[in-house]
Amino acid sequence: MTEPVAQWLETAGIHGFRLLVIVVIVILAVRLLRAATARLVERAKNQSRVAQVREQQTRTMAGVLYSVGFGIVIIVGLLAALPEFGFNVTPVAAAAGLASLAIGFGGQYLVKDLINGFFIIFEDQYGVGDVIRANNETGRVEHVTLRRTVMRNDRGAVISIPNGIIGSIANLSRDWSQTYVDVTVPSGETVGRALALLEKVCGDFRSDADWSAALIDGPRVLGIESLNLDGTALRIQLRSAALRADDVARELRRRVKSAFEQAHILVTNTQPVELIGRAAGVG
Repeated sequence: MTEPVAQWLETAGIHGFRLLVIVVIVILAVRLLRAATARLVERAKNQSRVAQVREQQTRTMAGVLYSVGFGIVIIVGLLAALPEFGFNVTPVAAAAGLASLAIGFGGQYLVKDLINGFFIIFEDQYGVGDVIRANNETGRVEHVTLRRTVMRNDRGAVISIPNGIIGSIANLSRDWSQTYVDVTVPSGETVGRALALLEKVCGDFRSDADWSAALIDGPRVLGIESLNLDGTALRIQLRSAALRADDVARELRRRVKSAFEQAHILVTNTQPVELIGRAAGVG
């Protein structure tokens, strides 16, 4: 065997070994990426309806992550393999860098939407069917993607909000809702009689089987909340199941009004004060 042929075979063997290593690394990276995205979907699986919706969202997110990651792995593998064939990848890498920079500037808002959407779904901040308050809008979530959140407000309007501009989120569908109802009686009315009557109304309400499923805690009379020109404000606290606060507060006000009318006590004002809560804080 002549010396040039021997050198060529040696060079081909070296480059062939390097190409083989690159191919193996690419295959391993793709398999790891597939396993990681499949694990995301597996963790989201559940039999409940809401969990199934979130599983579908997670599956969509995993598909996007896999597609993007697969493209990156293939591009990096090609750039690493081209020099083994004698190509100079410096101009290609420079052009790719400039292109990615231009795309980054032009699509920065889209990238922000996608990143925020990823964390919204991954952290389970809310899902389809939840009632949320975001960007001064309150409504039921009808659709969630990595780019936007679509919800319908109480007037039936469909509101589409890019995920990138969503700031503080209040999820009104998680765990429980808490409401304070203030009942103002005239200054000349005996406060003790009004408080005793409120205690009776709240006790009857708590023992009502038709409403026990909607009540988490209370209602309970906290006492005098404030003194003002209108009279004395008495506060009632109640904690209800999520999204039942308005129904429970309306029924409580009806009962208070009826009981006060029977006792000939004038009600100056009843003002509900709503606080939305959850076991681990407001989402």
